[in-house]
Amino acid sequence: MTDSRVAGLDHLVLHVSDGAAASAFYRDVLGAHVEELPYGRLRFRISDAVLNVHQAGSTPHPRAARPGGPGSGDLCFAFAGSAEEALAHLAARGVEAIEGPVERDGARGIGRSVYFRDPDGTLLELISYD
Repeated sequence: MTDSRVAGLDHLVLHVSDGAAASAFYRDVLGAHVEELPYGRLRFRISDAVLNVHQAGSTPHPRAARPGGPGSGDLCFAFAGSAEEALAHLAARGVEAIEGPVERDGARGIGRSVYFRDPDGTLLELISYD
């Protein structure tokens, strides 16, 4: 292993077209705590993960040279339960799974994943290591 002072990933930025719709989805489906930030931004806290959210029309500074548009993300969250429980969790919230359960190689090794989309079409994944 190399000598690095980097301790881990702190947050990611997600671009959304409608902050209210995204807030409701991430709160109701993934249990996010929604916080309002300056410059028209939002923050979704999900367990120990943080997504900073740039809404259409927001003016965060600094920002990426070519920020992705709504629906351009692909995010995976660890799920505390089986992949079948993840499917049931989504179904109970009216969210259609587009694939899974399927075996995937994640940050903690091999797990089973379920894929679905947020209101903007961002690809989301729940991975279970149970």
